[in-house]
Amino acid sequence: MPKLPGRYSQFRKEFPAITRAYDEISTATGKAGPLSEKMVQLVRLAMAIGSGQEGAVHSHTRRALEAGATPDEVRHVGLVALTTLGFPRMMTGLAWIDDTIGGGLGGKRKAKPSR
Repeated sequence: MPKLPGRYSQFRKEFPAITRAYDEISTATGKAGPLSEKMVQLVRLAMAIGSGQEGAVHSHTRRALEAGATPDEVRHVGLVALTTLGFPRMMTGLAWIDDTIGGGLGGKRKAKPSR
């Protein structure tokens, strides 16, 4: 599992009962219906993009990949935001996804500059 952001790790240490309860409700809601873990994480990613939460986009990008989503599937979630959320939110969501997966426009890895 990738290293968690420092602020989040500190919160977990300071408030273990709250984080345990949060983890439990997250698990319970994810298992409450027919969606696979991968689909749950992709839906959560979409909601994070829609609500403009950068940290949640990073988190659910990582979690979706861990649950078996491909980088292309994750980036597709960002792309479909266009017609619902608008071009600026889509571009922001894709930038946050790419922060995590290291992709670039068109799902291609950024090329190293030639010398």
